[in-house]
Amino acid sequence: MENIDFSKFEKNILDKGFVRLVDMMGDDYAAVKAARVSYGQGLKTPERDKALIIYLMEHGHETPFEHIVFTFHAKAPLFVARQWFRHRIGSFNEISQRYTEIKDEEFYIPSNVRVNVPEDRQKAVQLNDEELLRKVIDMMENVFDESYKIYKELIGLGVARELARIVLPLATYTQFYWTVNARSLMNFLNLRADSHAQWEIQQYAIAIADIFKETCPWTYEAFIKYGYRGDLL
Repeated sequence: MENIDFSKFEKNILDKGFVRLVDMMGDDYAAVKAARVSYGQGLKTPERDKALIIYLMEHGHETPFEHIVFTFHAKAPLFVARQWFRHRIGSFNEISQRYTEIKDEEFYIPSNVRVNVPEDRQKAVQLNDEELLRKVIDMMENVFDESYKIYKELIGLGVARELARIVLPLATYTQFYWTVNARSLMNFLNLRADSHAQWEIQQYAIAIADIFKETCPWTYEAFIKYGYRGDLL
C-alpha cells in the first residue's frame, strides 16, 4: 500500500496500553493477484475482484490472504502478551527488561474486575460490589508498589536488571512488534475476539479487527460472513 497514513491506525487499550499499525504490505488486491496467478491473470474490475475475495473465503481457499502482511506495535500487560505469543505463525520482537529499567507507572490497574462462575471455568462476570471492588484494587496496587520498591532496591544494590525483574508482577506492561499475515490474523480474531477469551485480550483483538476492517474492507467483510467463528465482532 502506498501513501498510507499510519497515524490513523492507533487505538488506546486498557488503562495504559495501545495497538498501532506501523507497516503494511498488500491489501485486498494483493490477495486477488495471488489467487489469479494460478491462471496467469491479474486484476479485473472492482466488482469481479471483490467477488473473488468472497469466493475464496466462502470455499476456504485461504493461502492468497497470506500475501497481505501487517506489522503492529502493541503495549500490553505481560499476561496478555503471553497469551498473544501463543499465536506462533507470526514474528514477535519484545522490549527487553534486561536492558531497560521498568518505570513505576507501568502496571495494569483493572477497571473490569471479574469473579469466576463455578459452573464454567472459562467464564467470569464483572464484580459490581463497589466496596469489594475498591478493596481488590487497593490490594493489587499495594502489591505493585511493594514489588516495584523491592525491584528498585535490588537495582540500587547492584543486582542486574535481568535478575531484579523477577520480582515484578504479571501486570507489568511490555511492548512488542508483531508482524502477521492476514490469514493468521483472522485465526487470532477467531480465538481472541470471542467471549471465551480473557476480557483484556478481547479488547486488543477488537481494536485489531477495526484496523483490519479499515485497511482490507473486502477481506474483512468476507471473513465476517464466511470465516469468523467468534461472537464479538
